[in-house]
Amino acid sequence: MTDVKGRTAFITGGANGIGLGIARSIARAGAKLALVDLDADALKRAKAELQDITAVETYQLDVRDRAAYAATADAVEAALGPVSLLFNNAGIAGGVSVANFSYELWDWHIGINLMGVINGVQTFLPRMIKHGLGGHIVNTASGAGLAATGSGVMYTTAKFGVVGMSESLNIELATNGIGVSVLCPGMVATNIVQRSADGTPKPEAALTKEQEQAIAKRTDMIGQLLLTMGVSVDKVGEIVLQAVQDNSLYIHTDRIIEAPFKSRTKAILDAMPG
Repeated sequence: MTDVKGRTAFITGGANGIGLGIARSIARAGAKLALVDLDADALKRAKAELQDITAVETYQLDVRDRAAYAATADAVEAALGPVSLLFNNAGIAGGVSVANFSYELWDWHIGINLMGVINGVQTFLPRMIKHGLGGHIVNTASGAGLAATGSGVMYTTAKFGVVGMSESLNIELATNGIGVSVLCPGMVATNIVQRSADGTPKPEAALTKEQEQAIAKRTDMIGQLLLTMGVSVDKVGEIVLQAVQDNSLYIHTDRIIEAPFKSRTKAILDAMPG
């Protein structure tokens, strides 16, 4: 069990969506917050909301920038003390059809959704081990990291990587007093799809006007579906806090991935030799 009270938490994507829900939950439980995001206005709003509950520092950071990551880590620990709760949550959604793939788009998706998590681990894990305070790491993947669901090849590739890394870290860190969880959310009421389309600079894909219109229509449809049917970010924050306290490896927000995961597992087992 990891008690979060008095610990310093570093949360990427911490000013919006799931990251903000996690921040609210662990702030109420007594953790100090270092919130990291690209959205400067959202960081200001998050700090204004949470600063009366706990100590809060905010930082603009692109999680792909390793030098900036290291500098931010130094600033956080100087201001709030050693980080022993790490939430690698920043990510983007969406994608293009396989006919429109490019190296630039691969680099963008993998750079944020997988390398961003790796950069967080590599920046803070040596510090966490050196400090000897134990703690916990939560990596945000997706239900699409457990079974391919039509969420996009690039997105799914990155999220499978996050799941595998988290499972391996959980084994390796068992003797260091550092727990590991992988968050595999299903439908959560956030605007991540629209923010990914509008707010994060990305390489241009060679699309026809009809393809652009189709993507825009699909983006709007998925965004509305999430906001109307998804679990609230505050509920996700509570689920994540409980998982940290219980040292749970897998964190789910619903059962939407159950059937695809069962089908995948059966196919793998059936393919094994007798």
